[in-house]
Amino acid sequence: MRTLLINGRIYSSWARNASALLVSDAEVAWLGDDASASTMAADRVVDLDGALVIPAFVDAHFHTTDTGLSLSGLVLGSAGSLAEALGAVERAARSSGGRPLLGSGWDETRWPEGRAPTAAELDRASYGGVVYLARTDAHSAVVSSALLASVPGIAGLDGYSADGRLTKAAHHAARAVARSAITAGQRGELQRIALRHAAAHGVAAVHEMAGPEISSAEDLAGLLALVAGAAGGAGHAQDEPYPEVYGYWGELRGAAAAAELGAIGAGGDLFCDGSIGSHTAGMLHPYVDLGELPAGDTGCGYLRYDTAELAEHLIECTEAGLQGGFHAIGDAATDQVVAAMRLAADRLGPRVSAAGHRIEHAELITDVAALAGTGLIASVQPAFDASWGGDSGMYAQRLGVERARRLNPLAALAAAGAPLAFGADSPVTPVDPWGGVRAAVHPSNPAHALSPRAALTAHTRGGWRAARADSDGSGVLAPGAPASYAVFAAGPLGVDAPDERLSQWSTDERSGVPGLPDLAAGLDLPRCLRTVVRGRQIFDSGELP
Repeated sequence: MRTLLINGRIYSSWARNASALLVSDAEVAWLGDDASASTMAADRVVDLDGALVIPAFVDAHFHTTDTGLSLSGLVLGSAGSLAEALGAVERAARSSGGRPLLGSGWDETRWPEGRAPTAAELDRASYGGVVYLARTDAHSAVVSSALLASVPGIAGLDGYSADGRLTKAAHHAARAVARSAITAGQRGELQRIALRHAAAHGVAAVHEMAGPEISSAEDLAGLLALVAGAAGGAGHAQDEPYPEVYGYWGELRGAAAAAELGAIGAGGDLFCDGSIGSHTAGMLHPYVDLGELPAGDTGCGYLRYDTAELAEHLIECTEAGLQGGFHAIGDAATDQVVAAMRLAADRLGPRVSAAGHRIEHAELITDVAALAGTGLIASVQPAFDASWGGDSGMYAQRLGVERARRLNPLAALAAAGAPLAFGADSPVTPVDPWGGVRAAVHPSNPAHALSPRAALTAHTRGGWRAARADSDGSGVLAPGAPASYAVFAAGPLGVDAPDERLSQWSTDERSGVPGLPDLAAGLDLPRCLRTVVRGRQIFDSGELP
């Protein structure tokens, strides 16, 4: 099948000012202008009517089942107060038929009460039911007494509180019990909902961040089987087409388990620390809003593992030919990952820096050049800054303004040569790739701003590269590259100047090309009309021929 797209705006460094694109089966065959396109033979011609075509997005940090839950279940992100959130719980309980309630998205820093719900309040709102409500960052939760009673030994776990607010090991244990209520059939449908939603935003591939504490082996295996069926893989029933899924299994020393599950890495959400919002990200200096601390609590969050353990994990992954990596947010945690990379390199040499190991989030970094020098891929979430950055945002409340301004130094990472890959960490922040690009171009601290070109690259080719899946040209629109693209209704385009901060890409890709729509705050972002992965259409709004 040869499909010819005409009368569009094609974003490509290979053919500047291209308005037409020819796809032959699963590959891009040609780009050029409409006059030249008129001589091309095609089975199908699509008039884009001025729409913008870009390489399809990749979401490099994704939680598929939890995203499905957030799109179809109890979500408290819009609750304006604690009372409003408890009212939503009560309404959900009345319609649940006694089934467990799994919710997410609450953020006490946005509520006038300034605190989380308690177990007693959830008991009243749910009529004594089983309730699990994850905080918006998914690193703590508040649960009902019925759920507390169903978790063996939870009172002895780190992070337990009798009022139902759980962090650390207690939170992981409660989450596992709560998620066990989801049947395999329900899980599959939630995954379909999430993947369709991603496709509707121009996303061609997601990196699934699975693990024994964040999801389960069954969850990851089911997801990979689902997308294998969608691709017509051997032994799988044909399903509708979805974005591609690259699986990661976040278990320390779990390379063998990752390989058995079909994951491409033993990392991702392998938690070195927690989150800033939950006061569990590992910091070199204390949080500023904790008040009086229990004896022995430094107020600096926590580190889960010894540096030597992290180094052994990286060595195991390198020798197995798998990517390793860690979730690290605070400066103590990012320092630890850098130190672990150096220890592993002392043992194995340059194989470690060339293995494609990753660091997820990397929000507060002591030495950006040192991190970049290890070869780590930085999988980052610009929407975190859009959600919680700024001098009056949650980050400043937790850390103080000076430290908050140092968070998410994307420009410095790019300038140091660290490969960047963008994701939403959905459902922590919504699937919104253009919003992520906007957040990187217009951050709360202008010193951290990327150019539109650099930001788009991080959310397209950067994602393929982070999964070591870019050798076929994925992430660019050029002859011979996979036909993975998205079409958007968009406003006027600017001109993107050369950007030397894209030092990890070729000289040609750093040259000036036709630019992107204006992404300033308050303006409408581009709207997805169609998403295609390797020539297969996975989303269509119905507005194009």
